[in-house]
Amino acid sequence: MQSTGTRQYWLGFDLGATKMLAMVFDERLRPAGMRRRRTQTLGPTRGFARLVETIDQALADAGVERSSLAGIGMAAPGMLDLDRGILLQAPNLGWRQVPLKRKLEREFGVPAVLANDVDAGTYAEYRYGAARGARCVVGVFPGTGIGGACVYEGRLLRGKIGSCMEIGHVPVMADGPLCGCGRRGCLEALASRLAISAELAQAAYRGMAPHLLEIAGTDLTAIRSAAIRKAIARGDRVVEDIVRHAARQIGQVLVGVIHLLAPDVIVLGGGLVGELGSLFLEEIRATTRVGVTDAFRGTFRVVAAKFGDRATTLGAAALAADAARG
Repeated sequence: MQSTGTRQYWLGFDLGATKMLAMVFDERLRPAGMRRRRTQTLGPTRGFARLVETIDQALADAGVERSSLAGIGMAAPGMLDLDRGILLQAPNLGWRQVPLKRKLEREFGVPAVLANDVDAGTYAEYRYGAARGARCVVGVFPGTGIGGACVYEGRLLRGKIGSCMEIGHVPVMADGPLCGCGRRGCLEALASRLAISAELAQAAYRGMAPHLLEIAGTDLTAIRSAAIRKAIARGDRVVEDIVRHAARQIGQVLVGVIHLLAPDVIVLGGGLVGELGSLFLEEIRATTRVGVTDAFRGTFRVVAAKFGDRATTLGAAALAADAARG
């Protein structure tokens, strides 16, 4: 391993509900190494131990020692205390009151920054990707949940303590399906990948999606984005209909967001969009175009994230580097 005597590498980490991804970046934020592992079913104690192992494996992949790290950007889902670096609650992860910033700094001896995962991904797309140079960017990343973020004139919107733009918890249906946050009828409970998979499992069980049944059965954990894409490609019309309906639900909520923030770019990212991007883009573009008032038509673009599911790690590393440079 190389040890240059100077701390010139940044670590971006995406703590997802089902997977964790660590990426090492050089001083110009070019990727140098990475490691991806599963997160699911791990509590905070075992989960943090795996997190540390994953970072060390990413460093080994880059040929970099811990002593060359300048800082760590940790992107996590859920409710966060950004100033103190505490993960307050992550419903889809099952973690509560985890002081991630303090634990990382104690383990690696470098400054750590905690950020919302979609904040980080949207920031990466604003700085380097599909929304570069935009005045107002709204990011929506459907996955196990549905996260939202906004970069306005170069700065991430946030609340007094934590991040904001929790688009997944906008109420859509009174007394609707139960959400991971404990409330009913949230957008996330109707249009996330988990919600889509649950509806698809029922369709497969009823014999309405034979190709999906062959590919993934009725096991909710097996009906992931790639399996959904394959079933649609093989001709499962009901699978496509369910996905399009979910995309329209997201688009309908975005109509309200457009009227509030007047973004010039809306970026869609995450694994679900990575596999089904054209379908999601088509439905959301159509829904927002029809739904907004005349004054807003033609003022915004709906685009796919340039960096896919790696946007979050890049954004987290960029936020850590920005914090260190003042």
